[in-house]
Amino acid sequence: MPRQDYEVSSEGAVRKWDIPVNRLENATTVNITDATALLSRIAGTQMTGTVITIDPVGANPRMAIVDLTHSMVYKHAVRNVRTYYDGNAATWGVIAIGDPIYYDRSASMPAGVYLSTSPLDQNGNANPLFGFRVPANDNDVAATGATSAATEVIAVSQIAGD
Repeated sequence: MPRQDYEVSSEGAVRKWDIPVNRLENATTVNITDATALLSRIAGTQMTGTVITIDPVGANPRMAIVDLTHSMVYKHAVRNVRTYYDGNAATWGVIAIGDPIYYDRSASMPAGVYLSTSPLDQNGNANPLFGFRVPANDNDVAATGATSAATEVIAVSQIAGD
C-alpha cells in the first residue's frame, strides 16, 4: 500500500549552523546578512554562507548562525572586479545571470562588501566560489554593472562550499 502521509518543505534541507565568529574570515567586521567564508587550512577551498544572526561583541563564545544551505538565494552586494594587478583592482565587467560569484578577501574591496566576480584576490590567491548570479524576479534578466568599478546588489544562489 502506498504511503499516504508525508510532509513537503518548500525550502528543502535548510542548513543553518552555529559557527564561532573567530572561524569566519570577516570576524571583526561581520554583520547580519553578510556573505562569509569559514577559515580553512586550504585557501580557496572553504565553506561559504550567509550570516543570519550574530552574538553581540563581548559574548563568550561569540557565535553566528550561518546559512550554509546549497542553492539558497540571498541578495548580496557584489563588486564587479574581474582581475587585480599589482595589488589593485585592474578590470571590471558586467555581471550576467549565471556568472560565478566569489568570496573576495581583498583589502581593496569596499567596506561591508565581501563578494566579487574575481576568481583571484589582490595577492593572486584563489577566492572561494560563493555561488552564481540568478534572477531576483522574472524581470531581472539583463546584465548589471559596467566596465568601470561598481557594486551591485544582486540575487546570488550560494553553493555553501567549494
